[in-house]
Amino acid sequence: MDASTSQAAFHDDLDMSSRLVRCSQPIIDRLSEETAEIPLSIALSDGKARVLTRVDTARTIGLMLDNVSFAPGFGYAEGGIGTNGVGTVFESGQPIHIVGPEHFHECLQPFACSGAPVRDPLSGRIEGVLDISCLTEHSNPLMHSLVRAAAHEIERNLLLDRSHRQQALFETFVRVDARSRDAVIALGGTVTMANAFAHVLLTPAEQQTVQDHARHLMSRRDRAVDQLELSTGKVVRVRGTRITAGHDAVGVVVEVALVAEGSPDRPSPPAAEEAVPPPAMDTGAGLNLSQLLTPSTLSGSGRSPLWKRACRDIASALSRHEALLVMGETGTGKFSLVAEIYHRVNPGGRSVLIDAVDISHSSYTDAEVALEATALPTLYIFRKIDQLSTEGVERLNTFLLALADSDRPVYVAATLSDANIDSDLPFHDLLAHFQQAATVPPLRHRTEDIPAVVVQVLNKISAKRDTRVSPAALRVICHYSWPHNITQLEDALSAALVRRPVGEIQPQDLPGYCHNAARRQLTGMEAIERDAIIKALHDANGNRVQAAAALGIARSSLYRKLKSFGVTTI
Repeated sequence: MDASTSQAAFHDDLDMSSRLVRCSQPIIDRLSEETAEIPLSIALSDGKARVLTRVDTARTIGLMLDNVSFAPGFGYAEGGIGTNGVGTVFESGQPIHIVGPEHFHECLQPFACSGAPVRDPLSGRIEGVLDISCLTEHSNPLMHSLVRAAAHEIERNLLLDRSHRQQALFETFVRVDARSRDAVIALGGTVTMANAFAHVLLTPAEQQTVQDHARHLMSRRDRAVDQLELSTGKVVRVRGTRITAGHDAVGVVVEVALVAEGSPDRPSPPAAEEAVPPPAMDTGAGLNLSQLLTPSTLSGSGRSPLWKRACRDIASALSRHEALLVMGETGTGKFSLVAEIYHRVNPGGRSVLIDAVDISHSSYTDAEVALEATALPTLYIFRKIDQLSTEGVERLNTFLLALADSDRPVYVAATLSDANIDSDLPFHDLLAHFQQAATVPPLRHRTEDIPAVVVQVLNKISAKRDTRVSPAALRVICHYSWPHNITQLEDALSAALVRRPVGEIQPQDLPGYCHNAARRQLTGMEAIERDAIIKALHDANGNRVQAAAALGIARSSLYRKLKSFGVTTI
C-alpha cells in the first residue's frame, strides 16, 4: 500500500435507507446541532467500513473530506486505506482516537478522527462505526467521549426500533408458513422472502410473475384469492394477505398452491399478433365530438397473467354485450385495448371515441347524430369519465339512456383512472349504467411483458426503419418503474430515435429519467443536474474521474449525487 497514492474504493451496493441509518439519523442530527460552532463532520459507516452518511457543520470541512473521498459510498477499511477512524475501529473492536500523523495515508494527516463501534444489541456484532472528524487544530479529547456516548444512543435506538415494518412482514410470513402446506412468498419494500417449497414449485421466472401479481394484490385490498395461469401453462391459486403499519401498506404475504401442471412442450405465447385490418368506420355527418380508433396489437403484447386476465375480461363483457368499465393507471392503453378486442369480437363493426373534454362542450344533438348515423355494430368508448364535470355527467347520462333505448347494435365502454375510484367526483352517478369492470395493469406489474412491449412500440414509432434496442438499453428500460406506463415508454423511445434514428438504441440515447431509480421525486433542478451528470459520464465513456473533472466537482460528490439521484446504469 502506498501512503501517498492509494485511494478509497467506491461501492454502489450500499443500503442508504437501512435500519442502522434510520436509527442513527436522530442522534447524528442532534449531535450536529450541539457542535454547530465547531467545524467538524459526523459520519456513519456500515459493517464493512463503507461510509453510509455524513453531516458537516461547516462547508469547509465538507469540501476537504470530499477531496479525500471520505463520503457516502467509499470504503475506509484499514486494509485499503490504512489507519483511520473507521477501519481501525473494526480491527481493534473498540473506540479509537487518531490525530494527524497517526493516520497512515498522507492525505488524511491534516485531520483528527474519533470513531466508536455501533453494535447490534442482541448479537453484539459491529453493525457500523460512528466517526467524528475535524482538522487537527480543532481536535479535543472530549470528541472521544462524545462519539462513544452517541454510539451507545444509537445502540439503544436499534434495540427499541427493530424495524416495525419488516418485523410485521417477518412475523406474518413465519405465521403463514407454519400453518401452510403451500409455497409462501413475502414482499415488502426491498425485502423478499420465500419458503423452501416456493423454490421447488416455481422457477425464478415464475416467482417473478407471482411477485408482480402479489404487488398488484397489495395495492388493491386487504385479502384476496386469485387464480392465474403462468406463461409455462402452470395454473396456481394465490391467496394474499396485505400487511399494514398505521395507514401504510408495508407488504404482502401470498400462499401459492398448484392447481394444474403446465405442459413442458407448451410453446411460449407469441410476443405480438398480426394487426387487425382497420374496419370501415363512419363518424356521422357533422359529428365534432368523436374520434375514430384504429386497432393496434396491444392484446398480443402480453404474457403476464394480469394482462391476459384484462384481455379476457374485456372480451367476455363485449361478447355478452355488457356495458364495460375499464380501469387502470394513466397511459396503460385502456381505450386502445378495448377498441382492438372489440374489433376482434366484431370484425365488421366500428368504434368511436368520445373524450370527457368533448362531452363537456357538446350537446345531445351531436350524440343523436352519432347514434343514428349507421346501422353497423358500434362501440362507444367514453374516455376519462372521472374527469367529467357535473354538467358533463348529466350530458353523458342522457346519452347513455339513449343508447340503452336504441334498437341499434351498440356497445358501451368507459375508461377511468383507478386512483379516483374512492373519490367523490361526479362520475360516480354514471356507474349504474355498467354491468362489468376490468382492470388494465400498470407496466411495472407486468415486467415479463416489457421486452415485447418495447418491440411493439418501437415498430409503431420508427416508421419501418431498421431500429432495435440493445440489451444494455433494455436493462435500463426494465429497471425503470414507468409511472406513466406505455405513454411514457413511447415518449422515451421517441426521444431515443431523435438521437439515433436507425440502428441499435444504446443506454445513453434514452432520456435521463430512465436511468433514475431514486425512491423520491426529483425537483426540476435536480433533474437537470442528473441529466448533466449522465451526459458527462457518457462523454467520458463511463470514467467517473474524468466526468467529475468535467463537471468541476469532487469524485466523492459525483458518487454521492449518483446515489441520491438513483442513477445505477451508465
